[in-house]
Amino acid sequence: MDAIQIRKLTKYYGKNRGIIELDLTVKKGEFFGFIGPNGAGKSTTIRTMLGLIFPTGGNAQIFGMDVVKKKQDILRKVGYLPSESAFYPGMKVKEVLKLSADLRKKDCSEETKLLCDRMQLDTTRKVEELSFGNRKKVSIVCALQHCPELLILDEPTGGLDPLMQKEFFDILQERNKQGTTIFLSSHVLSEIQRNCTRAAIIRDGRIIACDSVDALSQTNAKRITVQGQINLNELKGICDRKSSGDSISFLFNGDINELLRTLSASQVSDLTITEPDLEEIFLHYYEKDGDAV
Repeated sequence: MDAIQIRKLTKYYGKNRGIIELDLTVKKGEFFGFIGPNGAGKSTTIRTMLGLIFPTGGNAQIFGMDVVKKKQDILRKVGYLPSESAFYPGMKVKEVLKLSADLRKKDCSEETKLLCDRMQLDTTRKVEELSFGNRKKVSIVCALQHCPELLILDEPTGGLDPLMQKEFFDILQERNKQGTTIFLSSHVLSEIQRNCTRAAIIRDGRIIACDSVDALSQTNAKRITVQGQINLNELKGICDRKSSGDSISFLFNGDINELLRTLSASQVSDLTITEPDLEEIFLHYYEKDGDAV
């Protein structure tokens, strides 16, 4: 059974675009990435597929259940971490965590303690006294403490320091190995590349690519860094060009023989050719002319 199945899912806010005819399938047990910059439609997709807002068209199913008709049944199986969380003022952290568990009618005390220890979360403080990063930790524990079958995480690491980010992803990897399906929405490409097996890229409310992370990372482009006196004005296939002193770095997707001829006619003191990372490849999907490469 697929964990998530979305067909032609569309959401408009009046005349304003939210998402348009999304098709997406996430298999049970996958660690799936959802990539896009702010405003691309990531949060709208998540809220619509959880039944938190009603779709304008299309449909979505989670574990075979329609998100509109079976929303309550679905939410029992899901841990959802929104990009921004709000808590009742005056409550202590431990009270917030117990309320979250009680709403699910589960005793999560043992798992709650383990998660709070690992995330270094002080449960005796009031939520309004917490920093943004510590409020994020509260949200993380709320989403994970009931051991859901599906975790849907919307920009989960904002506010976390690097050590806490590592611990958080260690926990996610452990859960995924135990069979939990994870849907990770992020604009931090390194998070997707390190943790996910497949990913979809969303732009302007539409999915423009969906494949394994390895396949999305494959490209004919190379990152070229050259030091010396070089004239590249006639060379085609250059993008993302950066200069610093007599060093030039660029992505090259043109004729490699033309590149070699250009370099051989120049004064080159150093040359490096490497594979671009996922973040560089991602930028290709957001070219000014709107055409993916």
